[in-house]
Amino acid sequence: QVQVAESGGGLVQAGGSLKLSCAASGSFATIDTVGWYRQAPGNTREWVANIGGAGTTNYADSVKGRFTVSRDNAKKTAYLQMNSLKPEDTGDYVCKVSVFMIGNRLPTHYWGRGTQVTVTA
Repeated sequence: QVQVAESGGGLVQAGGSLKLSCAASGSFATIDTVGWYRQAPGNTREWVANIGGAGTTNYADSVKGRFTVSRDNAKKTAYLQMNSLKPEDTGDYVCKVSVFMIGNRLPTHYWGRGTQVTVTA
């Protein structure tokens, strides 16, 4: 089994920063892509950013230039550094970890439970 846990959320004023963590644990061979998503109350879940196994990063236009995704493979952890936060960044931030299980050629996806980010004006 693979467990995914996010941390680092909180309450911050507009213009502030937060750094989220996404830690994977359990039995798997390697971590492939880690994706960050967020969901505001009443809205559907939206993709925020991801980082591939080789470190390639992609960002939604709404966060480009303000958010930075990174990973530490030794710690099996990915991070989302969020700067210049805006009230519209408020939401439940969830990460999806795609892992290769031993003997499988296709990745398996696991979701965390999320961490709440609230940005006040």
